[in-house]
Amino acid sequence: MSTSGDQDLSTPISQMSGRGVFVTEVQAAVLDGRADLAVHSAKDMRSEPTPGLELAGCLARGDAGDALVGLALGEVPRGGAVATGSQRRQCQLAAMRPDLRFVGLRGNMARRIGAADNPDIDAAVVAAAALERLGESHRIAQRFSPDELVPQVGQGAIAIEHRADDADVAVAVGAIADAVTTRCVRAERAFLRTLGGGCDLPTGAHATVDADGRVQMTALLATPDGSTIERTSGTGADGDALGIALARELIARTGGAYG
Repeated sequence: MSTSGDQDLSTPISQMSGRGVFVTEVQAAVLDGRADLAVHSAKDMRSEPTPGLELAGCLARGDAGDALVGLALGEVPRGGAVATGSQRRQCQLAAMRPDLRFVGLRGNMARRIGAADNPDIDAAVVAAAALERLGESHRIAQRFSPDELVPQVGQGAIAIEHRADDADVAVAVGAIADAVTTRCVRAERAFLRTLGGGCDLPTGAHATVDADGRVQMTALLATPDGSTIERTSGTGADGDALGIALARELIARTGGAYG
C-alpha cells in the first residue's frame, strides 16, 4: 500500500511527524475489512490509540539504534554535510559535532542510502534495523548505541494491529508477538503520549528489560533548534508508569516551554 507519507516527498518529515502519515491508509484497510491485520514500523504510529483497532504486540526488536551510511562521524571533515530529516537525530549529532551542516532527507531506504553516494554529502543517518532487514548492513559506517544517540520511540520494532473485536486474529497475533519488545514499546509510547505532542518535538526514548524483569528507560526532549537537550533515565516494574514519570520529569524540568 502507498501512504500519504510515501507520496509526499517535499514536506520535511519533522512537519509530518505525529500525524500517522505512514500508517493511516493501512489502518483504514483493516477497519473496513480489506485486511485482517496491519504491520507497521512502530515508530510511525501515533502515540494515541486508533479507535476500533488494538495494538496486539510487536515482533522481536531489531537494532533500535541509528547508523551512519557513507562516512563514520570521526571521518566527516570539519563543516561536512550530514543528511537527515529528523530533528531528533540532528540535534544530538550537532551536540557531538557543532561544526556539521545538515541537509534534508526523505524517501524510501534506497533513496536514503543513495544520498551518501552524493559527492556533496558526507554521511546519511538511517535506522540500523532498516538496513539489516533489507540486507544492506554492509553499508553501515558507524552504529550509535541508544545511549549515544537516543532513538525514536518504537525504533527497530515491528508493530501489529487488528480490529478490536477480532478475537481470532488477536489469538493468532499473540502467538508471534514478543513479550519483552511489546512491553518496552508500550512503555516508550506511554512516554510519548504523556508529552502530548506526538513526534513534533525532538524527542526519543528507549526501553529495555533487565535480568530482574524491571523496565529501564532513557528519554530525551530537546528544543526544536537543538540548543538545549534534556535527558533522563529510570527503572521501574511498571513500564507504562515509568514512561509517564519520565515524561512528566522532563516537562517539569523545562517548565513546559518545549511544548
